[in-house]
Amino acid sequence: MIDVAREAGVSAMTVSNVINGRPGVSADTRLRVLATIADLGYQVNLAARHLRAGRTGAVGLIVPDLDGPYYAQLATRLARGVERRGLHLVLERTGASAERELEAISFGRLRMYDGVIMSLLRLDSADLEQVRFETPVVFIGERPVPETFDHVMMDNVGGARLATEHLLTTGARRIAVIGGKHDDHVDDMPSLRTRGYRQAHAEAGVEVDERLVIEVESFSSRSGYEATTRLHESGVAFDAAFVLTDAAAMGVLRALADLGVDVPGDAQVVGFDNGTETDFLVPRLSSVEPGNEAMADTILDLLDRRMAVPGADGAAQVTTMVNARLVLRETTR
Repeated sequence: MIDVAREAGVSAMTVSNVINGRPGVSADTRLRVLATIADLGYQVNLAARHLRAGRTGAVGLIVPDLDGPYYAQLATRLARGVERRGLHLVLERTGASAERELEAISFGRLRMYDGVIMSLLRLDSADLEQVRFETPVVFIGERPVPETFDHVMMDNVGGARLATEHLLTTGARRIAVIGGKHDDHVDDMPSLRTRGYRQAHAEAGVEVDERLVIEVESFSSRSGYEATTRLHESGVAFDAAFVLTDAAAMGVLRALADLGVDVPGDAQVVGFDNGTETDFLVPRLSSVEPGNEAMADTILDLLDRRMAVPGADGAAQVTTMVNARLVLRETTR
């Protein structure tokens, strides 16, 4: 830093202010310092900086898997935000295992990070109350968490209701829900989205044929393909499909194409997640946009607050529900 200051003809404090993005440096001086840094090949030792500050410089993102597009795209959004804060994102995959979720939030593992963002599928509030947390944590997803933790959720019920309402409005009366649950009283993603599907039917005065509620083992494209093939082979008529994830909806579209079913003429399709791939499918997939960018921003804002104030993890919980909207493309009328 001293060499940069000498070469640029400024003080070491000015160089520090430029590197750290602090105000009070003129545009000309800032450009001169940045040019000198580039000429000398100077690199900030972030590891040393974080160690001096008692920080690791890392934020952990702990998710069930990275096979489907949703978590991969969420990770990309969060990584961009974390990098703007001068930190880096570290990914951990639990495989939706309760044992690995517990391992991920063990005291020793959490100390590796300045903050943690975690999606739970197996642990519940009672499990979390047994764990010692000294690292700020923001939970995402549908699982209930203790009142001392921040929690960011998407509007699964409202988004599913929007999708189903649109299909009913356009004349569909036999709407299959691919990935749905017959018992939707649990607060997990499939149950909540099935609940929204049922609410839309009830509000429209249309009875749900339980044979159109198709449960799946996973939400992969293969599962969507196989579920649609089974439904067709069963002989149960349907004129639309609300698919609980975009990944599964890709499989649904492929199956309908193989079966000679025209989309949207013979059957409309709506997915959920509004991933980046929806605009490039044939036909382009209508999908529920759960507020992807807003969710990433909200998660990072909450984590910033917890990381900035020592002991803030004992403050009152903030629970945020991000609004959903429906994005119509070529798979609906």
